[in-house]
Amino acid sequence: MSDTASEQTRTPAHGLSGLTQAASRASGTARLADSAELAVVVRGDFIESRHAGSAVVLGQDAVVLRSVGAPDAPVFARSSLKPLQALAMLSVGVELDGPELAVATASHSGTPAHVAAVRQILARGALPESVLQCPATLPADGEARAGVRSSGGGAAPIYHECSGKHAAMALACAVNGWDVDDYLSPEHPVQKAVVDTVERLTGEKVAAAAVDGCGAPTFAVSLTGLARGIQRIATAQATSPFPLYKKAASITQAVRDFPWAIHGQGRSDSILTDRLGVFAKRGAEGLMVVAAPDGTTVALKVLDGAHRPATVVALTLLVKASALSAAAVAAVLPEVVAPVTGGGRVVGEIRPVV
Repeated sequence: MSDTASEQTRTPAHGLSGLTQAASRASGTARLADSAELAVVVRGDFIESRHAGSAVVLGQDAVVLRSVGAPDAPVFARSSLKPLQALAMLSVGVELDGPELAVATASHSGTPAHVAAVRQILARGALPESVLQCPATLPADGEARAGVRSSGGGAAPIYHECSGKHAAMALACAVNGWDVDDYLSPEHPVQKAVVDTVERLTGEKVAAAAVDGCGAPTFAVSLTGLARGIQRIATAQATSPFPLYKKAASITQAVRDFPWAIHGQGRSDSILTDRLGVFAKRGAEGLMVVAAPDGTTVALKVLDGAHRPATVVALTLLVKASALSAAAVAAVLPEVVAPVTGGGRVVGEIRPVV
């Protein structure tokens, strides 16, 4: 990645002003007619289900190597946007590293280690857990969930998979003297910083905004723009003359040093990061972005929102781009893609057709 080229593609930030008009021009993602078949579910020798969607592969020089379906149509990036949201917080003065920075980027499973990292983020600003405005949940990790229940605890915002992101946003308020009570408001400086960062790195104007599952704003950009933004983070260098890219490099380093933090032990993004050396971030409604060690990056959306084909399709596209070893991917796939079973045994597979 060229830092100079990246700076030159920056589009001016406009906060959230004008998003209503933009949303009216981009009222939805790609239609089925504009999408392509990404994968089929095979049971026996019969194709039982088909998954359609769009995908894009960017080469090391950010040139489009492969375009499937309609990757220039807007999508809500959901949790695949978290690396850019974390970078936005660093850009406004938040200082995080190690597990804390990784969990600020994470969709975590609520293990004690994840919760400890979130609490450390809050402690940097002397903030109580009550500032977190994500929904109260129990940990997604089964052992952690059982531990909370056995100790007499219950659902709490800190166990939510997005609590690291929320803690970083709250810390940004503490660092800058901003009101923490409305950090989820679209007009809050925190969210304006997110829009600015998204537009800088994707090279696109935000097409639409809405409320994500965790309560924070989520933003729509194209898959091509999302891939571009993630690629710029994943390939950023700590020696960059640009402060933003130095900060981006620290995100990638934190995730690769502490892969358990980005998702959870035994969970797909953590396994892919640990075993393949990629920078992987899934998002709700069938979103997936993966940057290979050489910088080749894929972003995809499964049109119906199902996630089950996303990982195998993303990895297949990277193998076909010669960015990942077919043998290495074959070795890890059984750990990250659920098999098609019947009668307690494997009777089929999710087969990519890209």
